[in-house]
Amino acid sequence: MDQIQKQLLAEVAGFHEIPTGAYNIRANGESSGWNTTANIDIVPKENGSGIEIYVKPGTKKESLHIPVLLSQSGLEDTVYNDFFIGEGADIVIIAGCGIHNGGSKKTQHDGIHTFYIEKGAKVKYIEKHYGQGEGTGERVLNPKTVIHINEDGYMEINSVQIKGVDSTIRETEANLKEGATLVVKEKIMTHDSQTAETSFSVVLNGKRASANIVSRSVARDMSRQLFLSRVYGNADCTGHTECDSIIMDDAYVGAIPEIHANHQDASLVHEAAIGKIAGEQLIKLMTLGLTKKEAEAQIINGFLK
Repeated sequence: MDQIQKQLLAEVAGFHEIPTGAYNIRANGESSGWNTTANIDIVPKENGSGIEIYVKPGTKKESLHIPVLLSQSGLEDTVYNDFFIGEGADIVIIAGCGIHNGGSKKTQHDGIHTFYIEKGAKVKYIEKHYGQGEGTGERVLNPKTVIHINEDGYMEINSVQIKGVDSTIRETEANLKEGATLVVKEKIMTHDSQTAETSFSVVLNGKRASANIVSRSVARDMSRQLFLSRVYGNADCTGHTECDSIIMDDAYVGAIPEIHANHQDASLVHEAAIGKIAGEQLIKLMTLGLTKKEAEAQIINGFLK
C-alpha cells in the first residue's frame, strides 16, 4: 500500500499497518492482502466479484477487518461479499470504505454485503465511510446490506459517514426470525452540495423478534438528506425506528418513517424530528467564551457522539 492508502486505512479501520487476525483488504478493485484464522475462513468467489466469509460455530472473541480503499480517480468498483456466521458465534466485523480522488473523474464503490446469521450467533458490524482528495471528481459510495437472522440471533450495526462523501445511497434489508434482534445506530453529516439517502426495510417474522433503528444526522450548507424506514410486524414482536436531524444553512432533510402491523400483538413505534440548533444552546456556550462557530461544532459533536 502507498501512503494515501495507508491514510485511508487509518480513517476507516483505525490502524496504519496490516492487522492481526482475519482480514481482507481491497485496494483499487483488487485484493491487497488477506489472512484467515482457524475459525474464520475467507474464500474468493470464483468469478472474482467478492469473497465469502465463513465463521465457525461457537467462535468467540475474534474480529474480521474488511476495508475497501480507492485512490484511483475514475475507478468504479463493485463487490459482493457473503457472510456465513455459525451457530453461537460472537464476532466483530470492521468494514468501511475510504476514497481519495485527486482527479476530475467520478470514483465510486458499490458494496453489497449479505449476512446469514445462524441460531444464537452475534455480530457487531462497524462501518465507516470517508472521502478526501483535492480533485474535482465525485466520491460516491453506495452500500447495500442484506441480513437474515435466525432464531435468537443478534446483529448490531454502527454506521458512520461524517466527511468527504459527495453522494451516497445506503440500503439495508433485514428478515428476522423468532427471538432475533437487529440494532442500527447511524450517524451522518453532509456539507456543501453533498447528498445522502438511507433506506431501511425490516421484516419481523418471528415471535419476540425486535428491531431498533436510530439515525442521527446533520445537514449543512446546501446538502440534501433523505431518511426512509419501513418496519413490518408479522408476529408478536417489537419495532422502533427513529430519525433525529439538525438542519443548517440552506440544507434539506426529509424523513419518512413507516410502520406496518400485520399481527395484533405487534408493537411498533416511529419517531422523526428535524430542527435547527436551539438559540439557547448557542448563547449558553458563547457566554462561556466560545465563538458561534466553536459553539455549533461542540453541539454537533455532542449530537453525533
